[in-house]
Amino acid sequence: MNSILKLKGTFTQKPNSQSFGAPSLPKQTIVKLEKLDVLKNDIIKVQEYWKSKKKYVSGIFFSAHYKDIVSKRRRIQAFFKSDSDDVSEKIVGAKFSTDKKNHIITYYVKLDAIDKTLAELEIVRSILIENFKDGINDEALEHVDKRIKFDNYNISKTKFMQYIVDINNVERFNVEENIKLYKEPTIISIYDTEMNIIELMKSIGINIDVSNVLSNNTILLDKDSLEKLTKEASYLVAMSISDLSEIPAEEKRINENIEQNKYIMKPHNEPTIGVIDKPFKKGVYFDDWVDCYNVGITDDIINDEDYNHGTGVTSIIVDGPRLNPRIDDGCGHFRVRHFGVATGNKFSSFKIIKAIEKIVDENRDIKVWNISLGSDKEINDNFISPEAAFLDELQTKYDVVFVIAGTNTPRDNTKNDMKIGAPADSINSIVVNAVDKYNKPTSYTRVGEVLSFYVKPDVSYFGGDAGPDLDGFINICDDINVEHLAMGTSYSAPWVSRKLAYLIHILGFSREEAKALIVDSCEKFGENKKNTKLLGHGIIPINIKDIVSTKDDEIKFVISGISEKYNTYNYQLPIPSDKGKYPFVVKATMCYFPKCSRNQGVDYTNTEFELKIGRLKFNQKTNEYNIVGINNDVQDIEGEYTKEVKARNEFRKWDNTKCIRDKFGKGIKDKKMYDNPLWGISVKTKNRINQNDGNNLKFGIVVTLKEIHGKNRIDEFIHQCSFHQWFVEEVNIQNKIDIYNIAEEDIEIDE
Repeated sequence: MNSILKLKGTFTQKPNSQSFGAPSLPKQTIVKLEKLDVLKNDIIKVQEYWKSKKKYVSGIFFSAHYKDIVSKRRRIQAFFKSDSDDVSEKIVGAKFSTDKKNHIITYYVKLDAIDKTLAELEIVRSILIENFKDGINDEALEHVDKRIKFDNYNISKTKFMQYIVDINNVERFNVEENIKLYKEPTIISIYDTEMNIIELMKSIGINIDVSNVLSNNTILLDKDSLEKLTKEASYLVAMSISDLSEIPAEEKRINENIEQNKYIMKPHNEPTIGVIDKPFKKGVYFDDWVDCYNVGITDDIINDEDYNHGTGVTSIIVDGPRLNPRIDDGCGHFRVRHFGVATGNKFSSFKIIKAIEKIVDENRDIKVWNISLGSDKEINDNFISPEAAFLDELQTKYDVVFVIAGTNTPRDNTKNDMKIGAPADSINSIVVNAVDKYNKPTSYTRVGEVLSFYVKPDVSYFGGDAGPDLDGFINICDDINVEHLAMGTSYSAPWVSRKLAYLIHILGFSREEAKALIVDSCEKFGENKKNTKLLGHGIIPINIKDIVSTKDDEIKFVISGISEKYNTYNYQLPIPSDKGKYPFVVKATMCYFPKCSRNQGVDYTNTEFELKIGRLKFNQKTNEYNIVGINNDVQDIEGEYTKEVKARNEFRKWDNTKCIRDKFGKGIKDKKMYDNPLWGISVKTKNRINQNDGNNLKFGIVVTLKEIHGKNRIDEFIHQCSFHQWFVEEVNIQNKIDIYNIAEEDIEIDE
């Protein structure tokens, strides 16, 4: 087996030098007067709507229904533009059509934008009538200034061209209303209006306490207040979700064949994992390993059964391998700081969100947090749950990572393919589904994706399942002198928390590198396409050694960096060659933790990192080297165009986890060398909203080179790296353990 390598080198930072040029239509496209008139009538209806409504805000909302999934560049830029405003910065929400083929994007603009747009459309209309009765095509638009003198029409050439492009991209305009009512307390998110939410609600006649405010656009309302808001200003409501969730019951059996010794050594300097769950039962045999606290709940409301779930989860983190020798992960014991935040079978999402913020802020030393609480309700197709969005925000703010159970199907559920429940839709977190001992999805497994795009769950692990053999269950200790055979994603997630904490605390990887290693361990060469909706990227190996070491014919290395400009790259990667060819197939996994915006709906992640790794080929046109990516990604190569749908589906644009790889199987040949013997690695940064969102954002990349002839070339690789300004560290588990123990020793100084 080869050890995994950590490569440390210097990345070059380069700004984006590309310009988009003049507005243009796709080839063989014609825009006709009839389409303009349809959109003009839509705008008049929007105007009439706002004249009929009592306005509590200074601007107006409208939605643009696009003809497909559109990139930022293809969204409206001329319609509803007021003065020097950039319309793309006025986006307050986005969702997909029912068939997931079209973008529906909501904007908040100034009131005078309607009158200005209607006036400009009349000018565009007159130009079409007088000069393009049969419509204007792509070639005519490109050379429109040869035919039209725009000084005669009181409109610029660029604005006219942009209107034509906008007309082609948009199907219709309207005003969206959210009128869904709940009988119980509801978490409401309103569109961003830049107004103070308490004052805004007060103007509508709704008085809310500051304790019921989660952010300046998310609040908790009771039934009466929700009805008033819906009646008076339904146009303000972007998202609504019931505050109360029910925890699905889990199947358990008494373990009558206890084999492990109830004695456990005293804790020493082991890493600590945070657990946010139901309360912990003091007095269990591993009690010394757990510091427990309750937040937002008092002892008098806790029943005996309230201790079982959280105690069982923590038992795996502390002593999982001894309780379950068959799946010993080699990670040893962990201490736990356990926070009880819920009791009974129902919980308030709003209260738990408030509690988690306080917990994480006051425990900055903890890097890995386990949450095995989840909702019985399905996630929404068009927006992230408040719980998940808040966890994503905390991970960006505090440099932590949450491991979240993928939630279980309730016993009384009759629906096939029930979607996962909150907070398992958290994008930055590692969400874990469960498999049985045969590595098949369990009977209670729920399905992703999130926002019809993001891969969730991220990974899967053994979580137990009912069957004739008792070894199909997970063994937990959830009460004094009692062990249960249990099953659920609640008990698959803690195993992943253990591995993640081991990678971060013992082996010294960053959270970005550790997450990438976890995901990469599930991605196999030559593997058939997985059911990602059930398994995510795949099933994690049992033993930690199988994550941080690799086969003799493979070289696995980890690289990390920070994005400071548009292109973060290094063209000095020395991949071993043989007779002018590279005898490798390659796979790479990248993870990062971007800022996210819940109010942007399906366009949730603020920053996109585009990963490329491959051979270098000289481009005569640009007089520079381009990376020939291993997955044939031609995004951002001059002269090439990638549709947004393809960019998302094939290259995972806007996903914060990227997995790319060569094809592997029969007939694979060595790769030819181009005019540069070195390889390149590049991370290009794109932002949806604020151009600074991606600045100083960290990433971790795991690269695996598989020698197709079965040779071990790791020594050659290490040797070549040293000549190309890479510092190489072999990750040796025992050495890392020794270093960790020395670093954690208490030093006594004699006075």
